[in-house]
Amino acid sequence: MKIIILGAGEVGGNLAQNLTQEASDITVVDHDADRLRDLQDRFDIRTVRGMGSHPDVLRTAGAEDADMLIAVTNSDEVNMVACQVAYTVFHTPTKIARIRSSAYLEHQSIFRNEAMPVDFIVNPEKIVTDDICRLIDNPGALQVMDFASGQVQLVGIKAHYGGPLVDQELRYLRQHMPTIDTRVAAIFRRNRPIIPEGNTIIEADDEVFFIAAAENIQAVMSEMRRTERPNRRLIIAGGGHIGQGLAKVLERRYGVRVIERSKERCYTLSETLDRAIVLAGNASDRDLLLEENIEETDVFCAVTNDDEANIMSSMLAKSLGARKVITLINNPAYVDLIEGSDIDIAISPQQATLGSILTHIRRGDVVKVHSLRRGAAEAIEAIAHGDKKSSKVIGRTLESIELPTGANIGAIVRGNQVIIAHDDIIVEPDDHLILFLVDKSRISEVEKIFQAPLSFF
Repeated sequence: MKIIILGAGEVGGNLAQNLTQEASDITVVDHDADRLRDLQDRFDIRTVRGMGSHPDVLRTAGAEDADMLIAVTNSDEVNMVACQVAYTVFHTPTKIARIRSSAYLEHQSIFRNEAMPVDFIVNPEKIVTDDICRLIDNPGALQVMDFASGQVQLVGIKAHYGGPLVDQELRYLRQHMPTIDTRVAAIFRRNRPIIPEGNTIIEADDEVFFIAAAENIQAVMSEMRRTERPNRRLIIAGGGHIGQGLAKVLERRYGVRVIERSKERCYTLSETLDRAIVLAGNASDRDLLLEENIEETDVFCAVTNDDEANIMSSMLAKSLGARKVITLINNPAYVDLIEGSDIDIAISPQQATLGSILTHIRRGDVVKVHSLRRGAAEAIEAIAHGDKKSSKVIGRTLESIELPTGANIGAIVRGNQVIIAHDDIIVEPDDHLILFLVDKSRISEVEKIFQAPLSFF
């Protein structure tokens, strides 16, 4: 697949890195020569310097025979015009644009071939907001991923000392929860993956990914670790697009306070939000945090545009008694450095956005992708199309499907029915299969298994 990426920033660079691991033909376009040189030194890609929306630059980048254009520059307008040029001049089959402004997103009818030909929109702020909301709704989770329109969730947690299943074999999971079906999809121990078997023993501090129907998630989590009390009081540091979006979604279910430095922005927030309390000030102000009873706060969420400000305010909040801190960090180098210390969960917008883009790149009928473990692992939702003769999965038991090493099927969604994977289950047409891959380099093998037969089209 030949792909042109417009924008060599964090998202574009991260995307190029992940796609080169899968041997795609990648060209990155940016006006910053230093960024391009850095990417070319690290990865096997082509680079073109210039404005990504200009026809001559796109032609130089190979747009005439490109399969896909992914426009992730910092400008919504450049991204949209680039998609327009790719459609009109080069007839590029698939065009993806990062669109951040709500002024455009509120009128999505403009994104059609007759007007603004963007096939798929990626909105990082919306993706990050949804991710954080799921974490707040599921206390104790490190990552929560939705599949099949929210019917199934894949949840990552850290197993704690004293948890009912710690130091026991996985086969006893069914005995602990006879009325709830779940499956452990993967275990990471000291950053190394372990393929779960019936005799695998969960150890304290293991990072465990399990899959279950959404309504059973809390029950399963209570078996893996000590139950955490529900969240009630939240403080959001930063009233930008993400902070405002979080407050808007959460204010009716939780007590929400938003701390914003700009007084002008505070006025906008106070007019937009119904119940959340807006405070003008610095989230790193010790006196302000103490005045707002930080020691009684369940979640402190730092989502400003400044990584250093987010890290410092989160560490201060934790030291003053906040039960949990969630920190937005754009620089990938910081994430591994600070996560798991005083900061409980670090959110990377690049990783969150990556999964959304990969959904449209994956071959086979893949309808959902979540990137995990800094892009090393992947969880995907694939649809089984065809019949017993044309499909490599339909009519087969899960045990007989030849998946690559490190890949396993966690669940099947059949209509409104959630079926946790067991060896004797037979795959039927139109089943949605949820898979976990601890080694993303094997993704092409999985794609071939779920490639829809030509007769399907």
